[in-house]
Amino acid sequence: MRKFLDTLYTGSGILAGVFLILIAALSLAQICGRVLGFDAYSFDDFAGFCMAASSFLGLAHTYRRNEHIRVSILVDRLAGGSRRVLEILCLSASAFLIGYFAWYATDMVLTSYQINDVSQGLVPVPLWIPQSGMALGLAIMTIAMLDDLILVLRRGTPSYQIAEQNKSLALSENI
Repeated sequence: MRKFLDTLYTGSGILAGVFLILIAALSLAQICGRVLGFDAYSFDDFAGFCMAASSFLGLAHTYRRNEHIRVSILVDRLAGGSRRVLEILCLSASAFLIGYFAWYATDMVLTSYQINDVSQGLVPVPLWIPQSGMALGLAIMTIAMLDDLILVLRRGTPSYQIAEQNKSLALSENI
């Protein structure tokens, strides 16, 4: 199960990177189009869709590597059982909120699909397609939060602490 979850998080991060490359390619195509005199209709719309997908699909991968901004001023001052309780509360609240967001994002995708909602640009794109990246990224982020919550409940070390320890170790080896 651990290997599957790690592959899921890494795959989501790779997919986010692919969408970043697509943004660059679409932007380059628009620039070349202006220079060569052809119109690149709706390329900015497609780049916006790619940006949303990249942002949401990259959430879990970034979280697992402790690259999100975390306000841990209180948690870092605690130790032992009180720290563990606060970690559980924070992870529970985060998993609930992100899961709630994922639920409604998925509902939005299904509604857009059912009513055949399309984008307003020159190229009408069924909105469920770009919305799917957001819903999928939020679902994977919810899984990542629940993964860490279960680890902490089982008295394990959450991914962000492991990543922080690995960074500290790497820095001390380089000094």
